[in-house]
Amino acid sequence: MMPTHLQLWLPLLVAVIFVSVVIGVLRWILLVRDSTLTAEQRLPRQFALIIVVLVGAIAIVLTLPVSESSRNQVLALMGVLISGVIAFSSTTIVANLMAGLVLRFNRPFRTGDFIQCNEFFGRVSEKGLLDTEIQTEQRHLVAIANSYLINNPVSVVRSSGTLITATVSIGYDVHHQKVTRLLEHAASNAGLEDGFVHVVELGDFSVSYRVCGLLTEVKNLITAKSNLYRNVLDSLHDGDVEIMSPNVVAQRPTDAQQRFIARADKRSAQPDDNIDSAQENVAFDKAEEAEKQEQSVLQLQQKIVTLAEASRTATDAEKPTLLRQLENTKLRLNSLLDTQAHDKAEK
Repeated sequence: MMPTHLQLWLPLLVAVIFVSVVIGVLRWILLVRDSTLTAEQRLPRQFALIIVVLVGAIAIVLTLPVSESSRNQVLALMGVLISGVIAFSSTTIVANLMAGLVLRFNRPFRTGDFIQCNEFFGRVSEKGLLDTEIQTEQRHLVAIANSYLINNPVSVVRSSGTLITATVSIGYDVHHQKVTRLLEHAASNAGLEDGFVHVVELGDFSVSYRVCGLLTEVKNLITAKSNLYRNVLDSLHDGDVEIMSPNVVAQRPTDAQQRFIARADKRSAQPDDNIDSAQENVAFDKAEEAEKQEQSVLQLQQKIVTLAEASRTATDAEKPTLLRQLENTKLRLNSLLDTQAHDKAEK
């Protein structure tokens, strides 16, 4: 009688022990062994471990010493619970969690990137599991739910460069070649590369021109736009081109030869292209710091991998030096990760 009873429970006991050992070993390999992993790098490993736990739970259920109908009922209950969680996720915290996983895997943007989602615009300062934090031009911190980012189009300013544009309307009495030359000169003075001009609309009273130029240092996006607008004004006014609708003639009596052009103050003849140069440093300070920290972590991790590979192939004389460098690099990385965790806790 006793052997029969043991035979019934032995598969379950073996399955529990096997699943526990596998989960413990995988947890040590994926999470515990490498203490230098960032929260973003640990996330896919934690997700994989959750899948292993679910598979292990199903394996344990299949070895239960009960009838087949009872096992099917338990499996059905587990399926209902998982389905309920997924269904409930469409409008709850789990929705943002799943959206956060999608953003981590797809990586449509990085910390420090400029993004725009509908009316929200700013630099990414933090990427969480439930929401993404951006810093706006007014230095405000805005937390956007990850599900909102998934369900709406997100435009990302490329780190390699972006086009800065300005649109202006000029009367039909000015030839387009002259306007094009002046606007291209404005783009060049604004520090933009490969400037060009498009005619975008032929209106009833004026022609709409759009001047574009490539900005390679995207961190100065706000300043670059202001500089382009300023140089457009200066270039057109210096070229004796009036930026005003011809309808002004019908609005007030004036001499047909009179020009409505703002003249620069002779007392401040020096160029003011850098008047807004410090705006980004103030407006996006947290996003800038977050980007620097993330880059530092990646660089230290890459250095650890390089030193570890070098120490394995080094000679006996070189190995102690490489090992010391490896240990110091790990200490620096751990200190940086502790600082990041402390900053998040204080937030």
